[in-house]
Amino acid sequence: MKQHTLAILLGLAGLAPLAAHAADKGMVAISMPTKSSARWIADGSNMVKYLQSKGYKTDLQYAEDDIPNQLAQIENMITKGPKVLVIAAIDGTTLSDALSKAASKGIKVIAYDRLIKGSKNVDYYATFDNFQVGVIQGGYIEKALHLKEGKGPYNIELFGGSPDDNNAFFFYNGAMSVLKPYIDKGKLVVRSKQLGMDKVSTLRWDGAVAQARMDNLLSANYSSAKVDAVLSPYDGLSIGIISSLKGVGYGTPKLPMPVVTGQDAELPSVKSILAREQSQTVFKDTRELAKVTSDMIDAMLAGKPVPVNDTKTYNNGVKIVPSYLLKPLSVDIGNWKQVLVDTGYYSKGMF
Repeated sequence: MKQHTLAILLGLAGLAPLAAHAADKGMVAISMPTKSSARWIADGSNMVKYLQSKGYKTDLQYAEDDIPNQLAQIENMITKGPKVLVIAAIDGTTLSDALSKAASKGIKVIAYDRLIKGSKNVDYYATFDNFQVGVIQGGYIEKALHLKEGKGPYNIELFGGSPDDNNAFFFYNGAMSVLKPYIDKGKLVVRSKQLGMDKVSTLRWDGAVAQARMDNLLSANYSSAKVDAVLSPYDGLSIGIISSLKGVGYGTPKLPMPVVTGQDAELPSVKSILAREQSQTVFKDTRELAKVTSDMIDAMLAGKPVPVNDTKTYNNGVKIVPSYLLKPLSVDIGNWKQVLVDTGYYSKGMF
């Protein structure tokens, strides 16, 4: 009943011709990794909104972090004959065969925020400046601990993202470009001695895995010392890390919470920042990423120059993928309202 009413209202508003126009522009298929993160739900709905406003039909599917499921969904999408596939890959190394099928049918492919590896059939990449995300996180720790002023030594533990996500390495390397000189000088001390993505990565960006690892780090290395900072690349991990820290008494006047970074400005983490538990997050405005991606699609299908601003950085092992990089922003207690509420990303009533 509601759908019928909406159709009437749209017709009355003079928008009915849009539906006819949509059929002319064809379909864009969108494969997203999971609904377990609010961030990906927002990405999917924003992509649909922008593409439909440009006159495209959309096929949006979520794979719930299951690699075979995403592969099956993509193969099914290909049979429907979309003009473009937009893929935020769970594992960017598993899609080569599917993308070969897409290419044979003339379907263009845009990797969305996660680079697809090992395939020549990736036409473009839309993402944020992922190295800069890490630089922002490392820089926040540097500033919070006054490391430039020579303060220290401080104890730090490092967390990385999922090893099957190419972005995780950019985040880690960006952060370490800031932090490693202080580790080398002894101003930052990793008591666990766990450095490098082979030691600090967190499969599937799983907060429970991060929490369990933090439990182990604390019991093995901090019975008589305190943690001053934790490099966390993503809010979902930060929440798990903070739960572990609170479990052994951090977040009290006697034992203040260490500096804990994050990424994605997810609602639980913004609330955690307001509660003065998590220190910081990196905001990547998914509305802008969806808008840029829809503009890329529109230009590509119209035979116009596709907007890109990086043609050197993202080598997927077979080719350099032309990319559009958006700028990430640091958010903390000082600017959260200005960046997240005043821009309409969140409403004030959520807090």
